Amino acid sequence: MTPQGADNVRLVDLDDATYREYRKHLARDYAADKVRAGAWSPAEAENRAAKDVDGLLPEGPATHNHFLYSVRDDAVPAEVGTVWFTLRDLGVGRSVWIYDIIIHENFRRKGYASRTLELVEHKAGELGARSVELHVFGHNHGAQALYEKVGYNVTSITMSKPIHTQDG
Repeated sequence: MTPQGADNVRLVDLDDATYREYRKHLARDYAADKVRAGAWSPAEAENRAAKDVDGLLPEGPATHNHFLYSVRDDAVPAEVGTVWFTLRDLGVGRSVWIYDIIIHENFRRKGYASRTLELVEHKAGELGARSVELHVFGHNHGAQALYEKVGYNVTSITMSKPIHTQDG
């Protein structure tokens, strides 16, 4: 399913003010995902997430080879989501890595995520990339289903099992 006017959905560069607001939510949500995945403790999560984001985007939306967009539907007076990706040149060729894609709650299940991925793939092709890659947390079953539906393949799986010790 794609939005009724899929041709009206477009990516618009994030300006500095929009980026600052996005960055707050990005670091908070990333921290929460890392805690939920068992990778970080709650006490350290927000600081680590902020450090990671700031390390990847030292110049905010002007960081070289990073692309931050607001997802807009010309038929809707509000932003429907955001997407952040980077261009990478690896030994196997140029690729685009999606760091974050978020469709705001009231616009979910309407085809915006699929359309946003199509737009990212189009931009990736313009940039000479041979593939688009991303990471999805194991607890995010909805995102996994979406990515599989639109043609993404699993390339690696990290698994974990908690071990209960005598002292806790």
